[in-house]
Amino acid sequence: MAGIFRYLFFISCATLIGGCYTFKGISIDPNIKSFFVRNFENIAPNAPPTLAVDFTERLKDKVRTETPLQLKSDSPDAEFSGRVIDFRVVPVAPKPGETVALNRLEIHFQVSYVVNLDKVEGGWASEKTFSHFAEFANDKDLLTVQDELIRQISDQLLEDIFNAAFNNW
Repeated sequence: MAGIFRYLFFISCATLIGGCYTFKGISIDPNIKSFFVRNFENIAPNAPPTLAVDFTERLKDKVRTETPLQLKSDSPDAEFSGRVIDFRVVPVAPKPGETVALNRLEIHFQVSYVVNLDKVEGGWASEKTFSHFAEFANDKDLLTVQDELIRQISDQLLEDIFNAAFNNW
């Protein structure tokens, strides 16, 4: 009898684990078949020169791999464009006379998403600003942790932009 319960427990666990998946409630009008991401600009004076280009490519990859849309530079149905507007390091919760234990790297993007098809709803009426941050210890030099922090921040920004465009969040 105990063997049957173990067997059923094992099968139930395997079914649950095997059935787990990430659900993305993407809502794209079926008339939208293609997209394009224009090269993002970098107008933030302190940002690394490759930040905008790398972000452009990562956004293309995200949309291409997580939607049925095809990347198309000539007359796409939907377009993203944007710019890096701020890249700064700020101390976290400084108090008078004390040294700060943490610093925060903040990155802000201004993004436009436009649907180029008549009679198809979608896109944003105006540019939206997306920002995120990551903290690092005060005893670390920004240059030693910058690539990892940019990766973490970009991951979150890509999710936020993707959700705003395709999940109506």
